[in-house]
Amino acid sequence: MTNQILLACFYLIAFVFIRRHLKQAIALLAQRKQVNAARTTLVTRFINGLLFFITLVLVALSLGLGYQDISLFVSSAFAVLGVALVAQWSILSNITSGILIFFVFPYRIGDRIKVVDKDEDISGEIVDIALFHVLIRREDGTLINYPNNQILQKAVFKLSQESANNPKSPTQVPPSLPKP
Repeated sequence: MTNQILLACFYLIAFVFIRRHLKQAIALLAQRKQVNAARTTLVTRFINGLLFFITLVLVALSLGLGYQDISLFVSSAFAVLGVALVAQWSILSNITSGILIFFVFPYRIGDRIKVVDKDEDISGEIVDIALFHVLIRREDGTLINYPNNQILQKAVFKLSQESANNPKSPTQVPPSLPKP
């Protein structure tokens, strides 16, 4: 029994240690990518919640709860969550996309972009990147809330300074390629 308690304490200490270091790593990444504090807080909370859930399962296993009991609880929780979100799957998709955008989206607030969309002209300056959407301001001042899952699925061009003055200009420079 003491081994089980020691193992549970080890998991809790590891949770605190990992959470602290992940928080620092996320803060450094957010500072480097110039992400606003609210978005950084949301991503940190999401990752902390996931880490807490994993730690809770490990502690329960180390204290002697059976694998079947824990797997039954986890699968039931996911079933309820799946049924609750089946009508609103796009919410879950946008949250996941928001987390991905935090880590891998090559554009920052203030960049001028154009999203390739056949139905609408989605071009302008990125004003905010939130957990569910990217806020883009057009030249005429109109604000566009573009869903995160859509911005990851479509081609996005970073507009050069010449195309910032003329949005129909074909001079568009991908973010990782040097300007000709």
